[in-house]
Amino acid sequence: MKKILLAVLIFQSIASYVNAQENKKEIKLDQVELMSSPRIELDKADNSISMLTISNEEIKQSTATNVSELLQQVAGIDIRRRGAEGMQADLSIRGGSFDQTLLLIDGIKVEDPQTGHHTMNMTIPLEVIEKIEIIKGSASRIYGQNAFTGAVNIITKKKIKNDISIELSDGSFDQKRGSFTIQKELKDSDILFNYSRKESDGYRYNTDFENDEFFIKSNFKIKDQKISAIGAFNERKFGANGFYASPAAIEQYEETQASLIGFSTTYRSNDLILKPKLYWKRNQDMYVYLRQDPSVYRNLHISNKVGIEINASTSNLLGNIGLGFDLSNVSLESNNLGERKRTMLNMFIEQQVKLNNDKFDFTPGVAITYFSDVSTQLNYQNNFFNNLFFYPGMDLGYRLENNLKLYSNIGFTYRIPTYTDLFYTSPTTLGNENLKLEKALTKEIGLKYLKDKFNFNFSLYQRDASDIIDYVRNNEADPWQANNIREINTNGFELNMGYKFYLGSFRIQNINIGYSYIEEELFETDFAFSRYALNSLKNQITGTYTFEINEKIYSTVAYKNAERSNEEKYTVIDFRTSYKLDKFTFSVILNNILDTEYSETNLVPMPGFNSLVEINYSIN
Repeated sequence: MKKILLAVLIFQSIASYVNAQENKKEIKLDQVELMSSPRIELDKADNSISMLTISNEEIKQSTATNVSELLQQVAGIDIRRRGAEGMQADLSIRGGSFDQTLLLIDGIKVEDPQTGHHTMNMTIPLEVIEKIEIIKGSASRIYGQNAFTGAVNIITKKKIKNDISIELSDGSFDQKRGSFTIQKELKDSDILFNYSRKESDGYRYNTDFENDEFFIKSNFKIKDQKISAIGAFNERKFGANGFYASPAAIEQYEETQASLIGFSTTYRSNDLILKPKLYWKRNQDMYVYLRQDPSVYRNLHISNKVGIEINASTSNLLGNIGLGFDLSNVSLESNNLGERKRTMLNMFIEQQVKLNNDKFDFTPGVAITYFSDVSTQLNYQNNFFNNLFFYPGMDLGYRLENNLKLYSNIGFTYRIPTYTDLFYTSPTTLGNENLKLEKALTKEIGLKYLKDKFNFNFSLYQRDASDIIDYVRNNEADPWQANNIREINTNGFELNMGYKFYLGSFRIQNINIGYSYIEEELFETDFAFSRYALNSLKNQITGTYTFEINEKIYSTVAYKNAERSNEEKYTVIDFRTSYKLDKFTFSVILNNILDTEYSETNLVPMPGFNSLVEINYSIN
């Protein structure tokens, strides 16, 4: 309670200061529309959900060189990496597990049905990203499966301009990077293409890697209807020293491929807005226990997901209504998990109502999900209605004044078990084909303030989760087996603030500060041994400070302070400075300048102090 009171007092003090300061030079913040989400379209100031946006300007000035590092700078998000360059990173929000946060690219769901460990394989280069929207809590329920604690939507470049850029980098651990980006506007279309390669000898034994990424996007017209097409492919080959199993397993090796093709458009007629999408997502994973002798233990998994999604919104007598469906077919071929097929259907409907001169709004809604194989696993009679699941929720908002809004959410979310949870077999681990869906009820109340130069968001939340999957056993000689036996109650609060200002003769200064606190209660089970260990970020402080000295020089400092549930504490500071000279931009990036010794998961030590020198050449 003292921490909450302190946060409120800090907000009141800063808000009073900002209102008292009227800078003659106006600084505008973007009003963000949820254009790539299925929700009713609202700008940033008008929604009643817990949402944060990383803008294109923030991405360019960040110390990060990949999406994993970028998301680590957001309070409430936990990225657990197993090496440099975001290698094998797990994504979670507000203490959830690595498969309880949904990742989207341009609104297309790219979750991995094999295992959530590969979700972040589908991320794309920062050079082609317009912005990233992060939705936390029960408001993410409309996305369907795996948006258990929240969703991250990566939105690609919207405005493609005539530009060619080449980037080369060299750094510690013999890191070498190169990327090529071309953007071209044509008469009735445009195209963006990016290729990047990253390689390193590794910062310790058997952590070398080779990463290749391709991305292409084109906007074109068919009979005056604008169509957007994207294609992405990345391949990673890397030594996985201690990444999985025991930290003593130092000879592991892995190769992954992730592919995405998607087509989308927006049709508008009066108040009706239709957003159809057609997509295909593929993931391939090849893992060997001994790099020098793959015959000892080798897994190969190939999954495919093909889907069609149509979302619609329109106004009516009550306000605005949004509805949609996502129909997809998932298949898996694996030497360990077998051949699997699943049909999934996710539907949602929500109605926004505004009252009292638009000061008060509430949006009830429900998501309905169908899985073709769930009732079979639970030994139910296999028919359509036994495979339907309902997840209702509601968003509430009240505008206290033009820039200040109180909001609240309540709703159910769920996660469907991965094929690894269901069918994996090894000498030490067994899946369980009778697993049920994980479920959670999340309640949240928050306060948001948005003005030209200052933004603030404070929220309190509670999540009661049941049927959480844990790997348990009663005897030490027994293998671990997956079971729905956990209940976890999570309480927490978050604070995020951003402020833009001028300082003397310096140009724009930008400060972002975030704080997250989590308290979790893990209920005991009847099993003697459990593999589940809560190791969430109990306390998390994030901060970035960007300052422009003149039109040619800008620098950014990123601060991350973490305390995990196992009482491990660490502080990491990164720094970037860039100098623009005509068509060239020279940058120096210093990571972990305190040379902190720490690990984020599975006792895998993260790199100490390391550096990167970057040269970018751009022709407009």
